[in-house]
Amino acid sequence: MKLSAPVNVLKRRARRLSRDEGILLAKALDRVAADEGYARWSLLAASIAASPGPHDVYAALRPGELLLLAARPGQGKTLMSLKLAVEAIGAGRQAFFFTLDYSRRDVAERLAGMGADLAAFGDRFVLDCSDDISADHVATRLAGIVRAPFVVIDYLQLLDQKRDNPPLMQQVETLRALARRRDATIVVLSQIDRRFDQEERSVPGPGDVRLPNPLDLGLFDRTCFLHRGAVRIGA
Repeated sequence: MKLSAPVNVLKRRARRLSRDEGILLAKALDRVAADEGYARWSLLAASIAASPGPHDVYAALRPGELLLLAARPGQGKTLMSLKLAVEAIGAGRQAFFFTLDYSRRDVAERLAGMGADLAAFGDRFVLDCSDDISADHVATRLAGIVRAPFVVIDYLQLLDQKRDNPPLMQQVETLRALARRRDATIVVLSQIDRRFDQEERSVPGPGDVRLPNPLDLGLFDRTCFLHRGAVRIGA
């Protein structure tokens, strides 16, 4: 689950509760955990420890692969993708961030919140906020790139919003071929259908991806689903 505050802040909250109400710290921790949606503090701690972070997700990816990164709004998919891009830059790769949803200022603010400076990356982080983003547009921007680039596309459901763009299935096929041809890692962000909010499962799956147009999700080499702090990586 996505916590309302970092773990160290929750622990301080529990210590204050223990002191103010004169209860055992263990009981106070359980009460704080209950406010976060966990029956006991031990379950909250275990969930955080077991959930992969951006480094784990990046380590699981290989050049030439196409990843679907999906979540409901506000669950951190854009933040995760930016962290993955920064990981790639740290590994000596050039990162490309194509977004049909955010402005340059939005992306710069997100990076600043992570302690990163967009301007400081120089040409190692290429930000494209063009209204013309499509699979063909991405392919054109990657032409001439020698080393395996790391690419983020934000987001899947907007790729074919223009009538003159190819169908969504065709574009994903193009991106899959592009990843292999350019030895690129391509991460495509995706929305999750709102009906998932009524489900009892902890993390969505392929069947929850919102698809306004036909698409074979088997075109993706890997999937990564986020929800309330939990991360699930699949193939």
